[in-house]
Amino acid sequence: MMDFITKLLRTAKGNDTIWVIVDRLTKSAHFLPICVTSSSKKLAEIFIKEIVSRHGMPLSIVSDRDTRFTSRFWKKFNEAMGTRLKISTAYHPQTDGQSERTIQTLEDMLRACIIDFGGSWDSHLPLAEFSYNNSYHSNIGMPPFEMLYGRRCRTSVCWGEIGQKDFASLEVVKATSEKFY
Repeated sequence: MMDFITKLLRTAKGNDTIWVIVDRLTKSAHFLPICVTSSSKKLAEIFIKEIVSRHGMPLSIVSDRDTRFTSRFWKKFNEAMGTRLKISTAYHPQTDGQSERTIQTLEDMLRACIIDFGGSWDSHLPLAEFSYNNSYHSNIGMPPFEMLYGRRCRTSVCWGEIGQKDFASLEVVKATSEKFY
């Protein structure tokens, strides 16, 4: 599934759009900062660098009717890669409701990061992606990271089945960290 979050404030890096890509099986997501004027060719380059290199080429892609996805270049690119494009129709724009839910979650996460830490939205995208992919997802019964890799993500934070668990004390965290670093 692919969609865009547009009309964001332009950052110092020139980004004003987030390209949201979600795997429908594992629910794992990638949040890629781009410029709204990025061409289909530029999106194909980003797609290969960020998605294909990590996960391989998908069998099918569900997206909205954005002109970049309906362009002749994007269609030929996907045809050459062996991927079927499933473009939503004007009468059924939300082909996959999961995309809208993921976008809402991302917007909430970025809003919280900016309120708590300041800075621009694109500097918080890696943290938001990490948090999203390591949070429990009710549809698959585990975090997307665990579904994708078959194991829990190694992190200094203990994640429970639903929500977060705290360590017994800060001293335990420090002692454990010192042993590994």
